[in-house]
Amino acid sequence: MKTSLPLLNVKVLLIDDSNTIRRSGEIFLSQAGCSVILSHDGFDGLSKVIDNQPDIIFVDVMMPRLDGYQTCALIKNNPQYKNIPVIMLTSKDTLFDRARAKLVGSDQYLIKPFNKKNLIESVLLHTQQQDSEYAY
Repeated sequence: MKTSLPLLNVKVLLIDDSNTIRRSGEIFLSQAGCSVILSHDGFDGLSKVIDNQPDIIFVDVMMPRLDGYQTCALIKNNPQYKNIPVIMLTSKDTLFDRARAKLVGSDQYLIKPFNKKNLIESVLLHTQQQDSEYAY
């Protein structure tokens, strides 16, 4: 059993309208040491970006009111938040969907249902890149 928490002090915002996805994501990320903030839709998620300044954001594509593409675009078009990695969560895996995610500035496209390994690897990938960018 590993005793180290590779993602200690990493603040993650998880925006998804599915309670099951939010709960499983929270469990997986918390077990790795992350501080997890949950949100049920894009509007609530945007306010939590402002209030919490997360290190990384996971956002569901298909949500009512404000979908994941719109949420990602609003985050990435704001100079204060554009450098926060945004990972799209979706069960839609077509070329069109991937292209649209890239177009709005998404940093990664993760297919649901995700597992603990996918989630942790995504956080490690994007938070390590962030650290190395500021290492000068």
